[in-house]
Amino acid sequence: MKATVSQFGQEKFDIIRVPYVKNAEQVEKIVQEAKEHNAVVCYTIVSPELRQTIAQKAMEHDVEVVDILGPMLKSIEKTTGLLPKNQPGLIHALDHEYFKRVAAVEFAIKYDDGKNPWGLLKADIVIIGVSRTSKTPLSMYLANKQLKVANVPLVPEIPPPEELFKVPPHKVIGLLIDPFKLNEIRTERLKTMGLSDGASYADMKRINEEMEYAKAIMRRIHCTIINVSNRAIEETAGMILECTQKNLDTNI
Repeated sequence: MKATVSQFGQEKFDIIRVPYVKNAEQVEKIVQEAKEHNAVVCYTIVSPELRQTIAQKAMEHDVEVVDILGPMLKSIEKTTGLLPKNQPGLIHALDHEYFKRVAAVEFAIKYDDGKNPWGLLKADIVIIGVSRTSKTPLSMYLANKQLKVANVPLVPEIPPPEELFKVPPHKVIGLLIDPFKLNEIRTERLKTMGLSDGASYADMKRINEEMEYAKAIMRRIHCTIINVSNRAIEETAGMILECTQKNLDTNI
């Protein structure tokens, strides 16, 4: 409508939007008002019955109407062979899903890497594990599935936040990895940072200490444990989603 009236710049037009038109009585009132004000009715009604009602009432009152959505639905139906759902409000449902996903991504960023332990009790899933076990990529991947995910690194010198032990165990996922695989990953990480691969970060003794510490924390929590040694992010995420669904069904 805005694009159309802009082509008639010499005149001023009022665009009046009437949402949630659901019955013939509303249609009758709108068409009558359009008649009184010499207006054009442009509509994006999904219901075939209501579209027909508008066309009929427009003829009765000699009002100009434009069906915006109907021809588009028919064209796509003809081209694809698919039938439209003819269900109002679907685009609003899509908007809701989109904003829910955005909120989950923001949550994952805010509570990444143990930044704020207060978020642990608000999370749908809490991921724990030593450094370089893909906690952050998993959190972001799951956030795109509309799940609020927080993650906490397990470091022997830094006690986990007390909030972690208040999270229901079925919401906590512990990540383990083969020590030699972790050594490779950390060594490559040090190289990309321009540091010596002899640092304790990639030392096998240090890695084994971290892994034993992580296992002890996971045993204390009684959480689900996943070995991510040779798994892609998508595969691990799939396992977490499966565990989450099972635990959800069990706790209903």
